[in-house]
Amino acid sequence: MQKRGTKTVIPNKANRKQPFSFDKKTYRQRHRIENAFCRLKDFRRIATRYDRLARNFLASVCLVAAIVWWIL
Repeated sequence: MQKRGTKTVIPNKANRKQPFSFDKKTYRQRHRIENAFCRLKDFRRIATRYDRLARNFLASVCLVAAIVWWIL
């Protein structure tokens, strides 16, 4: 991983023999982004991408994001 310039973000399993270090702050941010995508995909229109045009799909994503932000 060091050769590629990447960092470990996901934590170790409890039973790993040689644990490695990871960045907790980056993992927390990654988790929040994954949760946001999961909430967006709760809406069928977004998950299956009914809209053929990119602008219509973007508008749907913006509406759903506003609804999710307002509810939660």
